[in-house]
Amino acid sequence: MSTAKPAPSPRPAAAPIPPAHKNEIRIISHSTLFYWWPVWALGFLMALVTLFSGQYMITVPANSTFRENVELKDIKEPRTVLVISKDGEKHLNKDTNGKPVDPHLHMASSKTPGVLFCIVILLVITITNVPLRGLWSVIVITLILSISIILAILGKWDDILERLSLLDIRINLGGYILIATVLFILWLVVILLFDKQIYMVFTPGQLRVRLEIGEAETAYDTTGMTIQKQRSDLFRHWFLGLGSGDLIVNTAGAQAHHFDMPNVLFLGRKVREIEEMLRSRQVVSGQ
Repeated sequence: MSTAKPAPSPRPAAAPIPPAHKNEIRIISHSTLFYWWPVWALGFLMALVTLFSGQYMITVPANSTFRENVELKDIKEPRTVLVISKDGEKHLNKDTNGKPVDPHLHMASSKTPGVLFCIVILLVITITNVPLRGLWSVIVITLILSISIILAILGKWDDILERLSLLDIRINLGGYILIATVLFILWLVVILLFDKQIYMVFTPGQLRVRLEIGEAETAYDTTGMTIQKQRSDLFRHWFLGLGSGDLIVNTAGAQAHHFDMPNVLFLGRKVREIEEMLRSRQVVSGQ
């Protein structure tokens, strides 16, 4: 008579645990001032370049001339001096004792910082006000490269650079610091305070929206809702926006509304999270 025990029947495999999803996804629509960070960042950088250049700015009246090899009483070697006309002396900056003030305003000897700073400002203004989405971005880049190659083949770049060498823009240390500091403070206040007052909050089954500062929230059901990420503007969303984008949301039902949320940071990742939240709710409702 056998005493062997029957083999235990295998246990049913445990059901896989669904991945956890965020219970709340917040979408904040930023103003176009967000894209101005290169201006204040470059302004601070140019201020440092100007400060450590060791050069000073001086303004002189008209008819001022240089004289070389001038003998001075308190200096052994002859020097080059700037001679100011008698009428022009009254326009010099003077201290309380009536003596001319020595140069003290920092300014780089090169025109490159000022020209570069102005070019960046003009580019940011153009990019933030002229949208070029999708194929238009590719067309513009292709056009710029094509024109550059054609000019190089025709040997016109030397003439263009020679003409540009006549462009002389100089900003002193105080100018860079003032522009960069004021713009940086405005950027922080808008990004960290005002922009956070305009938002969408996605939760399982509900969307809360506030589109104006001081406005009350409005809630919508997510059933039948559609979300769409607009085609990216390569220059604005990627070069300046660091992966931002524009979102379109359409609600369904009796409270059907259309919402545009421009300049949303990390929009691609947030759209995937919202879609996953909506899919998980549909699965739960079906069960």
